[in-house]
Amino acid sequence: KARPAAFTKDLNAAITKAGYPDDKTNTEKVKITIDPKVGLANFAQMLDIFTPQRLTIIGILLIFVIYVTMVYGPIAAALVELFPTRIRYTGLSLPYHIGNGWFGGLMPATAFAMVAQTGDIYYGLWYPIVVAVGTAIIGALFIPETKNRDIFAEEGSSADANGRLGARA
Repeated sequence: KARPAAFTKDLNAAITKAGYPDDKTNTEKVKITIDPKVGLANFAQMLDIFTPQRLTIIGILLIFVIYVTMVYGPIAAALVELFPTRIRYTGLSLPYHIGNGWFGGLMPATAFAMVAQTGDIYYGLWYPIVVAVGTAIIGALFIPETKNRDIFAEEGSSADANGRLGARA
């Protein structure tokens, strides 16, 4: 009994020293009341999504999803026009999965690591901003114009009637 009590005392002292309020000075405690008559039905109260604050959050997320869907269609159309039909699947898959999977998928982890390293809660916003600006610069400088380009024609190739490249007569 002495070891757990000493451990609890040391742990409480360390937590208080780290900046968390102790029980003596903290008068506002978060309490979840459990009514034995209701049982686990009280747990459903915490999962209720129809409170005004949660509905606002759901509405904001819905607006963000609509913005994303407005971007996905034009991205697919632009990527299709960049590559000839013979390499279209590879040409589409590689940039799409690198962009969305690596840069987009690792964005929360990278932004969180940046925040944890610097201690500034807004520092993690630099990662998506830099990636977006870099993407805009690369797109403006290196992506070719595809207007009036025949997307079904092979560039600089000699194909036979069956569509095989490098056909000999």
